[in-house]
Amino acid sequence: MRSLAAATWPDLPESALLLVPLGAVEQHGPHLPLLTDTAVAGAVADAAVDRIDSALLAPALAYGASGEHEGFPGTISLGTEALTGLLVEYGRSACRWAGRVLLVNGNGGNLDALRSAGALLRSEGRDVAWWPCGVPGGDAHAGRTETSLMLHVEPEWVLGSRAEAGDTTPLAELLPRLRAEGVAPVSPNGVLGDPAGASAAEGAELLAGLADRLVAAAGAWRVDVSGRLRD
Repeated sequence: MRSLAAATWPDLPESALLLVPLGAVEQHGPHLPLLTDTAVAGAVADAAVDRIDSALLAPALAYGASGEHEGFPGTISLGTEALTGLLVEYGRSACRWAGRVLLVNGNGGNLDALRSAGALLRSEGRDVAWWPCGVPGGDAHAGRTETSLMLHVEPEWVLGSRAEAGDTTPLAELLPRLRAEGVAPVSPNGVLGDPAGASAAEGAELLAGLADRLVAAAGAWRVDVSGRLRD
């Protein structure tokens, strides 16, 4: 693995593509760890880095915008405004030596900050993009999708005996309440979905698919005005 953390400055490739996992510290139900989003983003980037030309894996940015989860102990949210500022300054600094910066995002709450920071950085002429670790058809939060991924990525962190379903209403229907009230009034256990049926084998398959998509997207490098790297 090509790691920024383990490198010395003379060994860095010219015009490197810097892969930066971006996650959160937020509740993931009674059975998944607070660092789930960061762990998944890091695993996807790690699985892709050696297959992308001149790519380096940066240390993860572990804190994000998680205000909707602040009804649960353990959640630490920077908020959208602070996260936007952090990402802008990160991009400006990294682009002094990196040819491109790609933020691999594992937390849906970070999207507004990514769009704002991405648009600003690109308007300044910096080749910064972001890409979401989304699984088509996956459940919203701490359900089967994330539980399977974590059973593969960090199985010792998964407390399977505590796994239970939360609110399984489709996310599109829940969004107005989630935005107005946060997660706790909607789902007291913090789960949006059902972890039943999750497995490490399914998680390995999901992770491989995400890494393949990331490699393909990085190779094509089609970036929209908000900085999103398109599949």
